[in-house]
Amino acid sequence: MNAGRRTDSVTTGRFTARDASVACVIEPFEVKLDEAAVTDLRDRLRRTRWPEAETVGDWSQGVPLAYAQDLCRDWAEDYDFGFAARVNAFPQYRTEIDGLGLHFLHVRSPEPDAFPLVLTHGWPGSVLEFLGVLGPLTDPRAHGGDPADAFHVVAPSLPGFGWSDKPSGTGWNVQRISRAWDTLMVSLGYDRYGAQGGDWGSWVTNVLAAVAPERVAGVHVNFLAVPLAGTFDDLTPAEQKAISDLDEFRRTGSGYSGQQSTRPQTLGYGLTDSPAGQAAWIAEKFWAWTDNAGKPEDALSRQELLDAISVYWFTASAASSGRMYWENTMRASDPVDVPAGVSVFPAEIVRPSRRQAELRYPDLRWFEELPRGGHFAALEEPDLFVEQLRGFFRLVR
Repeated sequence: MNAGRRTDSVTTGRFTARDASVACVIEPFEVKLDEAAVTDLRDRLRRTRWPEAETVGDWSQGVPLAYAQDLCRDWAEDYDFGFAARVNAFPQYRTEIDGLGLHFLHVRSPEPDAFPLVLTHGWPGSVLEFLGVLGPLTDPRAHGGDPADAFHVVAPSLPGFGWSDKPSGTGWNVQRISRAWDTLMVSLGYDRYGAQGGDWGSWVTNVLAAVAPERVAGVHVNFLAVPLAGTFDDLTPAEQKAISDLDEFRRTGSGYSGQQSTRPQTLGYGLTDSPAGQAAWIAEKFWAWTDNAGKPEDALSRQELLDAISVYWFTASAASSGRMYWENTMRASDPVDVPAGVSVFPAEIVRPSRRQAELRYPDLRWFEELPRGGHFAALEEPDLFVEQLRGFFRLVR
């Protein structure tokens, strides 16, 4: 079966896709980092007014003061601010869809029969999560893999995130984003493609299957928010542990979601003005959601953590990214009818069993529980992430 035919080889300038009603001006893009903005950040960090230390000996009240101070000292004094160069190493573009400017990576494989794939990040992530997997996904031959597993990869920045525009009105929920993603893929000339996502990216991916079932060959997620409790009467020990862990997350780890779902604008004032606040807000999630032994840097490098934080700071996207929660307080959970794959990483927030995943995916063709990794799978365990995508999409290419 044809993996997904491009109808026009042009990726810059105006072109008409196979669907003549879809035409986008696609322009090359490069992230630019103003030295004055770096100087301002350093000044703000050095003038941080710190609170008193926590009254406990762990992270249960939030990011410990000593850790926050060390992180911000590194950001101001030692960090290379190279996140822009790292993302600029890959082809990037911007286009306008449904009245909003969207940023995306588009990395074409050298393999002519490569399969088109759209990757969607979540919060507090960005397209930087995928930089370490773009090479193996697009050029497996050069990375010791089978050329038959090659992908053409499209990785958009969600509206209000990174270098996509910030919506000036309401309505940019996962349904609208999914329609925009399909328009983007068609505009790029892909009439059949796969979709993958984690966190909010999994919601977009699942809805995309309903938006364009005739084009979406299959979906793969590394985060699947399905009901765990009350699904079966004969729960296994692993299912019971997953329910217990999710209950603990709801009790002690979900406050960020409540705030961003209800008052993202209020939160944005503090995080957009204080880099220390923005750093702590994001670093806590990398501590809570990665597979680590006590600190985020057990799962990823300090540079990767500061890259992630820097994207939010330099794009001033604390409020606009938080509105993703406000826009999606009612989240679809309808069955996904296209072929599906699920990879469950052990430190993920929600860890469904196969039979629980089948409640959402009637055509579940791939289900694996991985030995290590957490919420930021592509960043934490790039090799495992690539293996999972190759394995599932071999079944639907």
